[in-house]
Amino acid sequence: MNIRILTLLLLCTPFLASTQQSPFAPNHYQLHGGNLHVTYSTTSFTGKPQLSYQDGSQSLNFTSDEIRKTSSEIGTLVTVTIRKTVDSGSTTFTLLVPTVNLTATVMTAPIQTVGITTVHKFSVVPAANQGQTEFYTDTQLSGTASHVVF
Repeated sequence: MNIRILTLLLLCTPFLASTQQSPFAPNHYQLHGGNLHVTYSTTSFTGKPQLSYQDGSQSLNFTSDEIRKTSSEIGTLVTVTIRKTVDSGSTTFTLLVPTVNLTATVMTAPIQTVGITTVHKFSVVPAANQGQTEFYTDTQLSGTASHVVF
């Protein structure tokens, strides 16, 4: 074998191996469980995040500032408001997005996580604002995390 080719192979092999195994973060999640279907993209063709939420009674789409993200030790909490009222509170949906490592050769991975629907109670009558004001319902979700080129 030609010494130049051998040298090139030896120099490129660690680079090729490292690029194939370097972790990619997913940017697209498709999840379902119970009567929920959630699609979350950290970016899109417009460069803005998008979240699609469907339950048994409504189908909602969110983008940009309508999507709130909070990093935590257990993953990223992605929250949207699915119901607003002036005088009785609101309802939010929070998707717990786990850390997932993808590679150049494996760009999709199955995941399991949880979605939390929170009813935030509020009353314009101050005496009615006693006790617990948030009530939670969790839904087990499964689906895929993938890296998509937009």
